[in-house]
Amino acid sequence: MPPLDRRSFLAGAGATALAWPGIAAAQGSGEPDIVVVGAGAAGIAAARRIAAAGRRCVVVEATDRIGGRCSTDTAIFGVPFDRGAHWLYGADINPVVKLAAGTGLDVYAAPPGQRVRIGRRYARESELEDFLAIVVRAHRAITEAARGKADVSCLQALPKDLLDWRASVEFIFGPLLYGKDLRELSAVDVSKAAERDQGAFCRQGVGALIERLAGGVTVRLSTPVTRINTWVRGKVEVETPRGTLVARAAIVTASTGVMAAGKIRFDPELPKRHVDAFARLGLGSQEQVVLELAGNPLGLQRDDLIYEKADGPRSAALLANMGDTPLCMVQLGGRLGRDLAGQGEAALVDYAQEWLAKLYGADIRKAVRRTHATRWSQAPFVMGSASAAAIGGYGARAALAEPVRDRVWFAGEATHETQWGTVAGAWLSGERAAEAAMRKLGYITTPRSAGEPAREAPRKPRSRPAPARPPAPPSWPF
Repeated sequence: MPPLDRRSFLAGAGATALAWPGIAAAQGSGEPDIVVVGAGAAGIAAARRIAAAGRRCVVVEATDRIGGRCSTDTAIFGVPFDRGAHWLYGADINPVVKLAAGTGLDVYAAPPGQRVRIGRRYARESELEDFLAIVVRAHRAITEAARGKADVSCLQALPKDLLDWRASVEFIFGPLLYGKDLRELSAVDVSKAAERDQGAFCRQGVGALIERLAGGVTVRLSTPVTRINTWVRGKVEVETPRGTLVARAAIVTASTGVMAAGKIRFDPELPKRHVDAFARLGLGSQEQVVLELAGNPLGLQRDDLIYEKADGPRSAALLANMGDTPLCMVQLGGRLGRDLAGQGEAALVDYAQEWLAKLYGADIRKAVRRTHATRWSQAPFVMGSASAAAIGGYGARAALAEPVRDRVWFAGEATHETQWGTVAGAWLSGERAAEAAMRKLGYITTPRSAGEPAREAPRKPRSRPAPARPPAPPSWPF
C-alpha cells in the first residue's frame, strides 16, 4: 500500500480538435493507420507514440473536451482546479511529470506528511504514531493474505485488533484509495499495486497538462464510438454517429465501466476473456467536493492533507488550500460517494459541509462561498473513477492487454498491472498498446531497446513491508 506521504488554463497549444467531417490528420491526410478511441491520458499517449513513428492517427473522443478522467476547470472559481486526477505519483520516474518540463506548466512536489483530526482537535504525536503503526500492520496483513492459495477480500485480510482506528483504516484502504468498500477489493490486486509515493501537483491542473501534451494530435471531439467492426479483411471500421473511420488497427481506451455497459459494440463479439475482464475490473466511486473558504478559516497551509479518526463508514479526507488558493477539496468514495452522487450535487455539498462542521465547528459554514461537486459515477462516458479488481479478478488486467484479432488493442489505467488507477499507468498503457500495434502491423521493425516497449521505468510492486506511513490519497481518481 502506498505511503500516506505526499513527498511522495488550459492556455497554450492544444490538440488539433477538428469538426466532422474531414480527416485532415495532423500527420497528413488520407486514411489513418490507427484510430484511437478516447482522448484521455492513455489515448493521447498512444497517439503521440504513433505520430513519433511517422504514422497517421486520429483520436475520437465521446465528450467535448480532451483529458478523459483528467479534467481541469477554470470557470467555476476563476482559478484552475482538478475535477478528476490531481496527484502525480513517482515524480522522479513518472513519464507525465517528465514531459511536463517542456510544456511551460508548473509541476511541484506535494508537501510531506499529513494530520489526523480527532473530533475538534488534531491527533497528538503519540496518537499519530499509533495510527501509522496500525495502518502499516493492515497493509502488511493484506500483502500476506495475497500470498495465499486463494484470493480473498481486503476486509477478510485485515487484522481483527485495529481497535478504534478500524473505521479510519477501512475508509483509507477502501473508498478513499480505490473507490470501493474493502469487502469488494481483491487482496492480490491491491498487493500488486506499485507504491504511490513522491507525489506532485500541476499548478495549472492535470487536465490542462494532458491537453497541452495533446498538441498536434488530431482529436475528433463529441464523437462517441458505437461499433467496431473487424470482419473487414486487414482493416477495422470504427463507427460513430458522424461517420465511419477505416484503419488498420484501433486502440480502445474507454473505461471499463463504459465497456462493461456495452456502449461500444464489437463485430464479431469480443472474446469471453475480455468481456469477463471488464466485469471484474469495475470502476470504484470517488467524488470530490470543492469548497471556496474565504480567509483560510481552517488555519491550514497550502496542500495540507487532513484525515479524521472516523467513528463509522461515513468518512472523508480534506486537501486544503490547493495550490495556494482558497479552494479546499473534500474527498469521499465507495458506496457513500456513489449514493450521494446519485442524489445530486447538492447532496454531496451538504455532506462535505456537514463533515467539515463536525471537525471544525458549525461556523465553518459561514466561510463557504462558491461550491462544486463531481459526479463521475453519473458521467455517461466514464461511469465511475478508477478500476479496482473484484475478488479473484487480479488476472483481468493482463487479459485486457491481449489484442483482439491482432487489430484491436485496449489501453487505459485498468490494463496496467502495477500502476492501475494512476495517470502514469494510463499513459504507459497507451504507449505500450501503440508500440504493440505498430510492431504487429510492421510499422516498427527495429529491435526493442531497454525499456522501450512501454517506456516503463521499473517500479517495484508493494511486496515488501510498507514504510511507517499510511497510504497517500488517490490521484483521482488516479
